Amino acid sequence: MQALANANPEPKPELDYADPFTLLVAVVLSAQTTDLAVNKVTRTLFAEAPDAAAMAALGAEGVARHIRSIGLWQAKAKNVAALSQILVDQYAGRVPEDREALEALPGVGRKTANVVLNVAFGQNTMAVDTHIFRLGNRTGLAPGDTPRAVEDGLVKRCPPELLRDAHHWLILHGRYVCKARRPECWHCVARDYCNYPDKVAGPTAG
Repeated sequence: MQALANANPEPKPELDYADPFTLLVAVVLSAQTTDLAVNKVTRTLFAEAPDAAAMAALGAEGVARHIRSIGLWQAKAKNVAALSQILVDQYAGRVPEDREALEALPGVGRKTANVVLNVAFGQNTMAVDTHIFRLGNRTGLAPGDTPRAVEDGLVKRCPPELLRDAHHWLILHGRYVCKARRPECWHCVARDYCNYPDKVAGPTAG
């Protein structure tokens, strides 16, 4: 983990957001969709509905107008409208800083709650997406059969002072270096600490 930290001292999420509410919506929309695709649709969505009250007023049909280009847009539109209404009704439009309250919102699972708690509220959580699940198992850093098992293993292995940024390092590493089909081991800064037996050699010159 320290090698990743040294290579990227200030990792940032790639989703565009302005506050806890827009972060929450962006993460809900990002399920099975790239951050780039989400950023394209939230540009107009957040311009029209920058807060929970405005998003709830849009309703599912209004949200859907903006997000039809991303995967699962129909279910996501319903969830975003519904969670926005709950935030208005129960939390004065604010995003709660509590895991149980977050996970009770439509479309919000443990991974989404972990991202919001970490990025918006500074809590030391580990959000395990497909990249981190793959990386935890492939490298031997935190093998597990479920995302929760990998999450628990990473939390145990990660030094406390690095934990808040760790999921950013791991997501970015899994997205751009330790890729699913062909990991780019030849320029991995953590190569010497990785237990993957089939490390990939770099591309040969012309």
